[in-house]
Amino acid sequence: MDKLLGANLTNVTSSETDLNNEQCENAMIVKAYPIDMVRATDAVDGENARNCMLEPFVGQEFDSADAALNFYTSYAQRVGFKVRIGQLYRSRTDGAVTSRRFVCSKEGFQLSSRTGCPAVIRVQRRDSEKWVIDLFHKDHNHHLEHDGGETPPPVIQVKAPRSAKLTVNVSHRRKVHLFKDVEDAFSCPSGFINSKHLNEIGNVILRKGEPCVGLEFNSANEAYQFYNAYAAHAGFRIRIGQLFRSKNDGSITSRRFVCSKEGFQHPSRLGCGAFMRIKRHESGRWVVDRHKKDHNHDLEPQPEAQKRNLIASKRFAGELNCGFQGKEPVNLNNVMKRTRDNKIGSDWYPGLFEYFQSKQAEDTGFFYAVEVENSNCMSVFWADGRSRFSCSQFGDTIVLDTSYRKNAHAVPFATFIGVNHHKQPVLLACALIVDESVESFSWLFQTWLRAMSGCHPLSIIADQDKAVQQAVAQVFPRTLHRFSSWQIREKEQGGLAMLDENFRFEYEKCIYQSQTAEEFDVGWNTLIGKYGLKENAWLKEMYIKRNNWVPLFLRGTFFAGILATDNFESFFGTPFNAQTPVAEFISRYEIGLERRRGEERKESLNSLNLQGFLQTKEPVEEQCLRLYTHAVFKVFQKELLNCYRYLGFKIYEEVALSRYLVRRCENDDEKCIVTVISTNLTVNCSCKMFEYEGILCRHILRVFQILGISEIPARYILHRWTRNAEYGTLQDMDSDGGPQELKTLMLWSLREAACKYIEAGATSLEKYKLAYEIMREGGRKLRWQR
Repeated sequence: MDKLLGANLTNVTSSETDLNNEQCENAMIVKAYPIDMVRATDAVDGENARNCMLEPFVGQEFDSADAALNFYTSYAQRVGFKVRIGQLYRSRTDGAVTSRRFVCSKEGFQLSSRTGCPAVIRVQRRDSEKWVIDLFHKDHNHHLEHDGGETPPPVIQVKAPRSAKLTVNVSHRRKVHLFKDVEDAFSCPSGFINSKHLNEIGNVILRKGEPCVGLEFNSANEAYQFYNAYAAHAGFRIRIGQLFRSKNDGSITSRRFVCSKEGFQHPSRLGCGAFMRIKRHESGRWVVDRHKKDHNHDLEPQPEAQKRNLIASKRFAGELNCGFQGKEPVNLNNVMKRTRDNKIGSDWYPGLFEYFQSKQAEDTGFFYAVEVENSNCMSVFWADGRSRFSCSQFGDTIVLDTSYRKNAHAVPFATFIGVNHHKQPVLLACALIVDESVESFSWLFQTWLRAMSGCHPLSIIADQDKAVQQAVAQVFPRTLHRFSSWQIREKEQGGLAMLDENFRFEYEKCIYQSQTAEEFDVGWNTLIGKYGLKENAWLKEMYIKRNNWVPLFLRGTFFAGILATDNFESFFGTPFNAQTPVAEFISRYEIGLERRRGEERKESLNSLNLQGFLQTKEPVEEQCLRLYTHAVFKVFQKELLNCYRYLGFKIYEEVALSRYLVRRCENDDEKCIVTVISTNLTVNCSCKMFEYEGILCRHILRVFQILGISEIPARYILHRWTRNAEYGTLQDMDSDGGPQELKTLMLWSLREAACKYIEAGATSLEKYKLAYEIMREGGRKLRWQR
């Protein structure tokens, strides 16, 4: 990545939009500015005409960033490639754009069609208000599309000259906010579709008619509903396109709703130009100021077929409750049973099985299983010995990462992730999921139990789809299922995107700052009533399921400190593309796994060899420094230092039970209740930090200071957070696990210890001799014990 241009700049990534020249010049200019349009050859003469034939060079000046974009786009058209708008940089002082990058359309690797092309120009705004090229990379790493013929000159906008010098610019392109694309399903803003919504489509069309310039709406949401209904009636689907904001107050002034086949970002898109744009007037009403009706693809005006598509599309519609009047509701499970389409390429299975067999030959703990239906291979599950041993240590909280679903063209590769004693993500298992049905997820979880010696996690973070919820309830009945934050945010964008910033502020305050169930209920009901959202189906569903996603209701369950707002980074980084060959998939999988495990080994060595710093004279700090890993000790130390900012008062006492009110010195509103049972020194706090994260909170530590307790009881030092967690918890095994499970844990633990001897001993000849002597001595003792 390019270095920031000066200390006063911050990097802001703009939307990566392919600038197909014909699209850019026709769609972005002719439609937006129908007047003052001329051919480039008619407008450019003299020095400017000669400059247009040049290639970019460092030091070249332009009157604006748009003029630079226009020049580079014209140059790209002649040479034979396409341009995208890359990053922009803003001033930290006033937020003004100070630098822009224009890149080849094949820059990066986000799509399979991109090759990481380095071709780029970067322009920087100078004090003279001129934009100057300060970086130019000419070479491409792919074949250009120039056919040697004469390229027609682009259509560009010509601004009226201020002087004798003529300035040529493309239309000004504002930074826009892109909403979630909805490609494969007709959706309503709430994220749910029901029979009432389907029946209302015809009524909406009858009331408003077809879209036309001048048509008015009371809100942008009403306009969206209208165009959505019109699209369903006409036989196409829509997406929420660009929005434009006021430069004065940042309020939304204009919106575009486009056909789902607009653009070329995915193979299913055809560059369709149909759209409707609305603009907010001073009266507060929204008026259609542009509309294009024609499509460049066939429409599907079959309402019944659309209804079937709605029922089958589980990915974007969420939990469906589509029932037709006078009939029983459609059973989603039955639909999925009839349509279990395999998303795993048939050529993958032989390559995977060959890889699994080779791994079993070198790793006796390697496990894999394949779901078979009607003699066909379906979902695949696997975990190596290291991952299975990690589950015995850190399988109390697991994250089922299915974020591949964000990309319709990604391999359906899911991972089970835990949190190790260094607070790092650790791989527990992997899977390829054939489809998103109850059958697939139930098989996946049941296979997990077989592979992990019946390990039932305390909590699981997974998607909130109906299929996942049912599978978790069936296989992990005692496990708390928390919904994935990324999926909640996507559904918020779909269901609440039309509401203003005031709603967003009050909505997040209600969710993340409520301290009691009563406070949450009052805040939620007030919010729903104030903004007229009582009929919003998505919000109704989320309130019913509040125990599965609102932080207040999750505090009493162990989640290893994973916050409800955390973006859990994908373990292997960028999702694997559907065009990825199985051999490349296996190679990238092993490289990514080794990288993560290398990071874990490095942190283990740091905890062993590096000494932390004590910042108080409290004995409990010294105790935790000896026991905890570096990462966990930092969390504990922060709580200990913060406890000095709190005051504690005994407010209740009865025999051995006492209660303390602990509040912050400068904030009476920030307070918690700590309960202490003196007979066995049992403590708990209303903030539930220990239950949620497994580390004592500042409130309990303050009460310990008041009571003169100088050592934390053993029950409040979780073994999973200690330096010795890597050796497993064999000392805690009871007879319920059985001899086979105990033998398996011992085998994994010994193998891990042996690997560390090997890795340390291979770093130098001296360490090799030492490690070899230690193992020989150990071998003599083992033979003696036999």
